[in-house]
Order: sequence, then C-alpha cells, then structure tokens
Amino acid sequence: MSAFAALTSRSVVLRQSNIDTDQIIPARFLSTTERAGLGKHAFNDWRWQADGSPNPDFAFNRPENAGRAILLAGANFGCGSSREHAPWALTDLGLRAIVSSEIADIFRNNSLKNGLLPIVLDEEIVQSLMQRPDDELTVDIAARELRTPAGDVHPFPLDAFARTCLMEGVDELGYLLLRDPQITKYEERFHAS
Repeated sequence: MSAFAALTSRSVVLRQSNIDTDQIIPARFLSTTERAGLGKHAFNDWRWQADGSPNPDFAFNRPENAGRAILLAGANFGCGSSREHAPWALTDLGLRAIVSSEIADIFRNNSLKNGLLPIVLDEEIVQSLMQRPDDELTVDIAARELRTPAGDVHPFPLDAFARTCLMEGVDELGYLLLRDPQITKYEERFHAS
C-alpha cells in the first residue's frame, strides 16, 4: 500500500446507484489472496463482452479515462457482501479515491484499510462533479478536502487514524509495527518498575 497525502486527477464516472461488491469484483475471482492482478477483473461483467473483447461503452474501457485515479459513483456504492477483494481490485485498477453521496459502511472500512479513500459528499455536489469529469480534482487528505479547478472546496469526513494510515501508507498492523521502538521502550520502562 503506497502512502499519499494528496492526489490530483481527472475522474471516471459510473452513474449507477447500488453498485455492489459482486459487480466490483465477481465472486468467481475471490479464490486468491494476492492483491496484484485483481484490477483486470474489476467490473468484469461490465468491462468485457461475451467473446472476451472490451465493452467499448464501459467507462473504464474508454481511452480518455486511462490513468484516472478518482471514481465518481452513484449512491450506495460498495453495498452487498463484505470482501476486501473489492478495494484490492479497484486500487490495482489504479483508483485511489471513490466519491459518492453514499458509500456502504463495510466497503468504506475495507477501503480505508487498503489504501483506497472513500469520500462522501452531498448528492448535489457529486452530480455536479459528474458533469465535468475532465476537470482535475485535487484530494487533500491532510486538509480533508476535495478541490475543483473553479476554486470550490468540499470538506469530507475522515477520522484522524484513517487519515494517518493513508498518509503513511500503512494498515492497522503496519501502523503498530512502525511504532515498535516506542512500544518496546514503553514496555521496558513499564516492566522495569
């Protein structure tokens, strides 16, 4: 998981509401515990036609969307069953942030633990952003803001621990391991008395 404090990117738009985790990464691809390579299966049933060729109408297959790291999605993104493979697939696809008016709690938590930033904004703001996917949006994790080229600033909720983990590029265990010297020093002092 790589650290990031800020991100500037154009966005990919998926207007559909209720995109569930089985649409993000179908269950038949969950037999691996490897994160790498799952991106090719992200939105598999929408991205590929029956003959295996790319669906030219799907947003992630359009050449103008290549390399974009922000997804603007319809309400209730990530609903359905809990699977860490969903954020793994999205980050392997190149995404670093999902913006929606509603993001399912379990998906949100799994995302934060795996380096994918879920941003919840008012529906009106999300719809406005969807009208201008070629605008370069800036996500500032330290400030907890999404900024537009027009100067609009949209604060978003993000707890301090998740913010720190994203900025350090670690999960919960990685956070603790980075602090092992301080923990050891405390333990030595505590047990010495």
